[in-house]
Amino acid sequence: MKIIDASGMVAGRMANKVAKMALEGEQVAIINCEKAVISGKPEMILRKYKVREGRAQPFKGPRRRRMPDRLLKSIIRGMLPHWRWSEQSRGRLALSRVKCYLGTPDEFKDKKAEQVKGAEVSGIKIQYYITLEELSKLLKGHE
Repeated sequence: MKIIDASGMVAGRMANKVAKMALEGEQVAIINCEKAVISGKPEMILRKYKVREGRAQPFKGPRRRRMPDRLLKSIIRGMLPHWRWSEQSRGRLALSRVKCYLGTPDEFKDKKAEQVKGAEVSGIKIQYYITLEELSKLLKGHE
């Protein structure tokens, strides 16, 4: 099992690598999901997520994810094959191999967590970004 620390990682770049690992059959645990970031101007990112929520029917759905760990898991799901009938079960099985956690659970405290190469915030050119924790708080306030 690979343990990945999401602190200071760009969510999309990290999700791409994690999806490839899961498709290859590896078990992946992502800790500190709330500290992952989405690059771009925070106002634009928040508007994009609010528009998505506005499309849903209040009592029927689809309901959007608001917790940071579930937001990250839905980003990873978007990188997996889940639309085509032939690849649907493969993507679903791969997603079941990925676990996302808020903070660091007790079972992973003594184990060494890895960083995904090329997904660090310092490696992006844009200076604007928002953490998944901040985005989650702003979406919850949107209710």
